[in-house]
Amino acid sequence: MKMYKKSVGAFGEMIAEKHLIKKKYKIIDKNFYIRGGEIDIIAQKGEYLVFVEVKTRSSNKFGSAAEAVDFYKKTRMIKAAKVFLQRYGNAYARFDVIEVYITSNSTKLVADKISHIENAFME
Repeated sequence: MKMYKKSVGAFGEMIAEKHLIKKKYKIIDKNFYIRGGEIDIIAQKGEYLVFVEVKTRSSNKFGSAAEAVDFYKKTRMIKAAKVFLQRYGNAYARFDVIEVYITSNSTKLVADKISHIENAFME
């Protein structure tokens, strides 16, 4: 089950990255990790550094994917974003969530719907 969750997450991040590139975002970093926090994708759009959390789900039966970005996840993202900005220079920052809804058949995963929520939360 753990391996399945990891591959689903990686698939969702790949779909989100393609979505951002298509919308003219420049990918700066992926899976930026510090002790106590991680950011799935860091991208640049204009003068903004965009810190993106990707949530991949097969349904919204238990709530939307974005609802899984709770207070603790937001806190960890903000912590990681502050470290990134300290290391690489200050910039305008924004936190987005990308929801990727998938189905799977016997051989592969398929992205059915992508929802990009800009300014999903503030620091």
